[in-house]
Amino acid sequence: MLIAAPNLTLDRILRIDELRPGEVLRFSEATVAPGGKGVNVARVCRAMGFPAVLVAMAPGRTGLAVVELLKDERLNVVPVTTSSEVRAASIVLERSGRVTVLNEPGPVVDDTEWGAFEDAVDRHLSDHRYLVCIGSTPPGSPPDGYARLVSLAKERGAGSLVDAAGATLASALRVGTDLVTPNLAEAEGLILGSTPQPAAERSSEVAERAMQAAVALAARGAAAAVVTAGAGVAAVRGTERWWTDAPDVEERNPIGAGDSLVGGLVGSLERGDDLRTALQVGIAAASASVETDLSGLVDPKRVVQLTRLVSAGSDVREEFPRRCPR
Repeated sequence: MLIAAPNLTLDRILRIDELRPGEVLRFSEATVAPGGKGVNVARVCRAMGFPAVLVAMAPGRTGLAVVELLKDERLNVVPVTTSSEVRAASIVLERSGRVTVLNEPGPVVDDTEWGAFEDAVDRHLSDHRYLVCIGSTPPGSPPDGYARLVSLAKERGAGSLVDAAGATLASALRVGTDLVTPNLAEAEGLILGSTPQPAAERSSEVAERAMQAAVALAARGAAAAVVTAGAGVAAVRGTERWWTDAPDVEERNPIGAGDSLVGGLVGSLERGDDLRTALQVGIAAASASVETDLSGLVDPKRVVQLTRLVSAGSDVREEFPRRCPR
């Protein structure tokens, strides 16, 4: 697969007993590594033996340093140099399991820099069956940036998956991307136009809301829509609707679980699996990733074990015409 990653990060994964704002605190452990949603997808592909190329913006000297770190991980990276410097993200893991993520917006890009990124994606599309557009785009990017990449994929005969939010996701839906995989908050944020109300992760309410959101995303133009929630995944393709539970695992770092799902899902699709089977692999990869400290780091043997625990999904026949906004 070809992975479009316009917003690299340098992640600082920090462990602490308790985060207490307003105090001087010391972390017990710190890990520094390249990050970003596209990087997590590439890591999963490397671990599971799925061929993948990452096209990434590399801002300034720090961006090139991050690219070198990615190459040290044996990831296949095509860097597109831009101005400014790479953004940083701090991921604070507390002993209680609470996670706090502090994301910088990324350096501003201009039309020329985005055009160079788009050209790099286009040059490599003919070698891949799927294009994955994932994560936020840097300030200054065109609002329809991912939609433009999806259109390029269509011209080259490649499938496309978009994992994004807001206007970026909306524009990709309008051009008819093959698959979208937002989480429940991202999906409801677009569909409802407001901040969604929280609910217990493992509840019938979450499953119903995720299914309603997936139906709405498909109605807006996606050939298939997958909405992730803590309890599992809702999926819609044509007249098919199904819910798949996620297995219970010991959670160490939940960041990157959705990215890991994308890596397992698209890698499985590329090798010829149908969507339901591919989604089982994706859910297993996501579950395996939360058991590790580094986002996107999965043990392929563990993924195989967990895949056996993931069902093909329960068909949902109930209609939600009045409760699912278009």
